[in-house]
Amino acid sequence: PVRERWAPAAAMEAREPLRELGGALRAVLARLREGEPSEGREPFELPRFWDALGQTFKVMSQEATKLSLAFSGPPLTSAEDCRKLSEDVQNAILAVATVYYWLPKGQGTTLRKMVRDATTEVVEGMIQLTETILSAPLESLSQEQLISTGGVWEACEQVSSLPRGEHYNQAAVASALAACLGVVKDALEEMEHALVEGQDPYSDIMEDEELGFRGNRDTYWSEADRKLLSSCVGLMKASKACLKKVLGVVKAYGKVDSPEQIAQLDDLADIANEISPSVDELALSMYPPVNELAVRLNAAKLASVLKKVLEITKTSHVCPPSEEGWVQFLTDAVDHNMNKIKNFTQGQL
Repeated sequence: PVRERWAPAAAMEAREPLRELGGALRAVLARLREGEPSEGREPFELPRFWDALGQTFKVMSQEATKLSLAFSGPPLTSAEDCRKLSEDVQNAILAVATVYYWLPKGQGTTLRKMVRDATTEVVEGMIQLTETILSAPLESLSQEQLISTGGVWEACEQVSSLPRGEHYNQAAVASALAACLGVVKDALEEMEHALVEGQDPYSDIMEDEELGFRGNRDTYWSEADRKLLSSCVGLMKASKACLKKVLGVVKAYGKVDSPEQIAQLDDLADIANEISPSVDELALSMYPPVNELAVRLNAAKLASVLKKVLEITKTSHVCPPSEEGWVQFLTDAVDHNMNKIKNFTQGQL
């Protein structure tokens, strides 16, 4: 009985360094989210940066494994061992953060954002793991702990899929554009499927006698709704075509030989990032009961973003004269669909 009373108290004390570790990790995370990499005095070498980043992520993965194993079963980990493990984890996290801070702004904000996201994900994973260990019963390996450990491994492995090579920021921008294109394609397919003639957009929702989904006219589109929505789908198709074309020219003509070229690619990624949320907002407002004013406002927002993307593309180095034709064609397509939406919703203003 004496030992039983002692064990939890000793275990609580042994885990104290883990609580302190959690606080330290949260401080690093806050700094990563707010902080800016410093422009180093030493000349920046990209291959050296990638080697160091890969190495620090590998060490982080190993430290997560060591920490998890130490708390996966008897005997109880001593306070001294726990402190040593916590220090090793903290040092590994600081090493990861330090390498991220080597990456200067001049290398491109899109690349830096991707590296920062990968870094913060590892820190978040470690915070989750320490919290899981602290809340788990003593001397046992919980399913949550296994999942959290796997989460850190996965986050650490992500570094190998980051865009790199000679045209690193071009690859980073292409990767960001491809991700946006995927989201837009999904939203467009979903809306086209729902708009099939006679289809009930809520067919995937079970019939509910009390709520009366099936008999409620608000769950169906009127003929007038369908006319308005076909122009909205036209705008969504223009979004998909726009991202596809911009991705093509970034891959074909994107360069990172000068700060201006790097900045132009970053500008394209930044504005293109606004397309998928704008498409999502428009799609959500298209479901019945249709609020025409909301549809018009969301369509106008998407049209404005698309025209900005096309404008930035046209004035950048990725758009030689041979590519100007499709830029004009898509600009006209956006205007055409937006004008039709305005005509259909005239009575709402």
